[in-house]
Amino acid sequence: MAGLNERIRAFYDQSTPLWLDTWGEQMHHGYYGPDGRRKTDHKQAQLDMIEALLQWGGAPQEVGSFLDAGCGVGGSSRYLAKRYADATGLGVTLSPVQAERGRDYNRLAGVADRLRIVAKDVYTLDPATDGTYDLIWSMESAEHMADKQGLFDLFFSLLNPGGRLVMATWCHRPEPPYLSPGDQYTLQQICKLYHLPPLVSVPTLGAAAGASGFEAVQTDDWSAAVEPFWGAVIRSGLRSPQLARAGAFGGGYDAGGVGDAVHAAGVCYGGYTVRGHGCAAALGGTNFSLR
Repeated sequence: MAGLNERIRAFYDQSTPLWLDTWGEQMHHGYYGPDGRRKTDHKQAQLDMIEALLQWGGAPQEVGSFLDAGCGVGGSSRYLAKRYADATGLGVTLSPVQAERGRDYNRLAGVADRLRIVAKDVYTLDPATDGTYDLIWSMESAEHMADKQGLFDLFFSLLNPGGRLVMATWCHRPEPPYLSPGDQYTLQQICKLYHLPPLVSVPTLGAAAGASGFEAVQTDDWSAAVEPFWGAVIRSGLRSPQLARAGAFGGGYDAGGVGDAVHAAGVCYGGYTVRGHGCAAALGGTNFSLR
């Protein structure tokens, strides 16, 4: 875990300034309507993604406290702080660079008195010392976390009764049909490129949520809704020396080649709704490619 965390930390310490210059403070995919055909600016689509996931996940109308688990520079955290004007929030990232930039953004946004962003391993959070929350938000970060069962156990312990977990994360497609050796190889290269532990399927994550005590697990596939953003991100990333590690794909791909590899391997972006012990979790899922 420590070695993986160090690679993730270094990757985001180095790449975050580039991402901010290119895309701004939202470090996640955009939403283009259920079928992906809505024509909108990519940065607006990123804001639309936050609101769409909150609505789909049945986020509470009133929130006193929230956790952004894997917050980047806190783009979603600030959105939540403004949406829930009376709430206090905590954003957690492995990257000290992201945490520092996030605190700068908080001051500019006028939410620094209600929103903390810290460089910390999510797995070290403890309800006894870090508090509990009405809403836990996990946007494109759980794919970096190796112990999925431990993560859901932790989230369950951090939620207040009646609270809600909303998650969107990268996965691979459900099986069967089973992943071919070629699919498995491509997934391994994607994980190497983006410093991810092995991806799991949406049903696997749903089962982990249930094992943690959540009930009424519901999943969804948002592949079409976010797919237009994938190509835009790859094209911008591959123009950068910091992010253009195409060699990790065994000889290199251009932007179209990376997209084709993702499609072929069935990379997913997972989502779910679960309920239990008075708590609920919406684990939002998108499958980039499976057709």
